[in-house]
This record gives sequence, C-alpha cells and structure tokens, in this order.
Amino acid sequence: MSQSSASGGSAGLRRAGEALSGALPALLVSAEHLTASVLPGAHGRRRSGPGSEFWQFRPIGPGDEASRIDWRRSGRGDDLYLRESEWQAARPVSLWVDGGAAMTFTGDKARETKSYRARLLAMALALVLLRGGERVGLAEADMTPRAGRAQANRLAVALAEEPGVAGEHGAIDLHAAPTGGHVVLFSDFLGELAPIESALALAAARSMRGILVQVLDPVEEAFPYDGRTRFESMSGHMSFETLRASDLRAQYRDKLAARKDRLAAMARQSGWHATTLHTDRSAAEGLLWLYQALGGGQK
Repeated sequence: MSQSSASGGSAGLRRAGEALSGALPALLVSAEHLTASVLPGAHGRRRSGPGSEFWQFRPIGPGDEASRIDWRRSGRGDDLYLRESEWQAARPVSLWVDGGAAMTFTGDKARETKSYRARLLAMALALVLLRGGERVGLAEADMTPRAGRAQANRLAVALAEEPGVAGEHGAIDLHAAPTGGHVVLFSDFLGELAPIESALALAAARSMRGILVQVLDPVEEAFPYDGRTRFESMSGHMSFETLRASDLRAQYRDKLAARKDRLAAMARQSGWHATTLHTDRSAAEGLLWLYQALGGGQK
C-alpha cells in the first residue's frame, strides 16, 4: 500500500557522473559513519580454515543432510539441529535491494524513503563484512562477491542509484549468487508472494542461507487515514479511492500482520531469518540485527 503525495556505455557514463557529482561519496560516507558508530570493533564473522572449531547449532532445513544432525543437541527438544563449524559460517554474501517503484515511498518528506534505508543498510552491512576480509557482492552476474576496498567502491556506485524499475517491485533473481552462500534480500515484500517463494525454493536447492529484510514506512503500519482518501501505487499503475478510509484500517492491519506471518513462515521453512525494519527507527538497530543474524560477533 502506498499513497500518492545495465550495463553498457551509457550506463557506465551515468554511474561515473553520479560518482563525480557526489552520489557515491554521500552513500559511502553515511554507511561508513553507521558502521563505525554501531560496530567499531567488528572484524567479520568468525571462521577457521580447517573447520575444526564449533560455531553454532542451527535448525535443520531443506537440503541439509541427516548425517550432519547433532543428536545430543536435538535430544533436548522436539526439533532437529545441525552442528556448524566456523569455516562453514564464512560464506560469500550476496545482497539484493528491490529497485521497484514501491520502494520510493515515504509517508513524510522529512523521512528517508524505504529505498534509501534499504540501500544504506545494504552498504553498511557490506562494509563491515568486507573489513573482516569477507566476500560481498550483489545478486547480479557482474557484481559477484569479492573482497577488498575496491569492491566497496563498486557496491557504493551500484547502490547509490535510485530505483529504476518501472513496476512496483523488482524481480528477485538469485541465479548469479554463489551456491552455498548467504543472501540478504531487502524489500517491502508487499507485492506478489510467488516470486519470493520461487527465490527461496532456488536458494534451498543451492544450499543458500539468508535473510528477508522487510523495510516499511511507519504509515504503512499505522494506516492513519480518515475520510475521503485516494491511494495510488508509486508506479501510477493502480489507484483506489474511498470515502471512509478509517473503515479499512482494521482489515488492512490484519492483512499486513498476515503477510508478516507468512514471510516469517516462508523464511523459517527455508532455514532463513526474517525481520521488519522501519524508516522512522534508528538504522543502527537494523544493522546490528543483520550483523548478528549473519553470525557476526559473539552470541
């Protein structure tokens, strides 16, 4: 719900121009400030080359082998758990940020858009992982996970661009993401569920683990509308007008709660995490949660 209020020579030239004009430094500086304030001593996720060190127990998921079940830990309850070593946790990380028009929404001109918050968090998460010597990239063929400062600059150039997809939501495509890696998807996830289900099915088949990060504006939670109200999609392809918007509030909130529950269930079934972050809350909270969910720091 929202209320109205490539590649090639030309693409490369545009990106270079944006970098020179300050779009790249602005995002990079903001992300660096965020990581420094939240995780100043972070050095990436723990890992050991031979994989002999215990890292964590995690619930068994689709595609996991029964031979990896830790029966002593599983015997404490009804769920089955796997024992993971540190080297298994250090997987390459692929980021995907929804470039659809819906992400350009904000309920207040003084508040950042969902797109900016998602791109800021993605860039900050990439920085803290890259500083730990890990490989990070985008879920795109020409931006596969790499390590190093140069990769941070490449990511900043790509993430500095405003959404350019004509439709409400971008298409999730994980075919370019490395098998066995981690994936972090940023979107409002208010569109069709089928593409998300397909992406998770592909991820499970390729032993990927990941996080669904739902980014919402607070008005999308509260639905503070009364009286005659006209709603329009950010792409302009859909519109709806009502004379009594307040009558829709309870139904809308119920549907949003059901959507969140469904996303959480889909993530859980795939061995993923899911969370909802809001643009009026501190970005630092979101970054810390994401870092910990990927296995960073001491848990």
